[in-house]
Amino acid sequence: MRFRATVAAVSGALALSALALPAAHAADGGSSYRAAVADALARHTSGKAAFTATAAPIGDLDVSFSDFKIAKAVKVGTTNRVSTTVTFTLTHAAGLDPTSDGFATGPLIYHGSSDDPDNVLGGEDPATCVKKTSTTAACKGPIDINPRETDADLKLFNSQAGTWHGAGLALDMDNDKSAVQFGLGTTLVQRASTLTVNASPEPVKKGKTLTVTGKLARANWEDHKYHGYTGQPVTLQYRKKDSSTYTTLKTVKTDSTGNLRTTTTATADGYYRFSFAGSSTTPAVSATGDFVDVQ
Repeated sequence: MRFRATVAAVSGALALSALALPAAHAADGGSSYRAAVADALARHTSGKAAFTATAAPIGDLDVSFSDFKIAKAVKVGTTNRVSTTVTFTLTHAAGLDPTSDGFATGPLIYHGSSDDPDNVLGGEDPATCVKKTSTTAACKGPIDINPRETDADLKLFNSQAGTWHGAGLALDMDNDKSAVQFGLGTTLVQRASTLTVNASPEPVKKGKTLTVTGKLARANWEDHKYHGYTGQPVTLQYRKKDSSTYTTLKTVKTDSTGNLRTTTTATADGYYRFSFAGSSTTPAVSATGDFVDVQ
């Protein structure tokens, strides 16, 4: 299972055990937290089917997660780390203090089937919590996604674009207990997209033919470049010079390299653009309108 290899890689690379967590905030922050998360997940999934969707937490810590709210979609390019904030409610035993130095909690997302995920992502730092009652706390924490991850067991693969599932993990380091809860929601982790347009000739006589070209591309997480997105429907849109609204003229498909080429009749001064509605793996994007002077 790739997930178990991921856990081992995180633990080995950071060379820290879960017992280092109480010093995380004062000393090296995210490193200790990430190692503690890896250790806890390894304990809870070793020798059993991992990430089976369940309404109940797995572990020996009396906590549960609810109201797990994450962005509908997260766009990830080829260079910069992307972070998104997750909010959730933590319900815990009355004697547990979720704001103490010996306690940490945070959100996770995982990709793949519920019994065999192929990747797990969390935050560099734990969530912060505010007590609401003696047994509940409102928490928020990050999910950090790095397209430049060099460890083969931790990096993103193009095949992982699409739906990811939410999970929550809590660690009581003072008592060496932890719990994880799966199936808390979903988000789309998408390969960032770009779209260009060029209309010519410029200027053009009214009633003459305009040729409009462009290219739809998306991030490749494996070679860190943008490549054409092939066979995708893209609309050609137009708005008059004095209007703020685009209207659709036609739909065309990208070719085998992501390129677009079509024609239309020039009617009046205005802007032409291509617009892509998006897919589960790739976000919607519209090109900046290209102004054409019609004489």
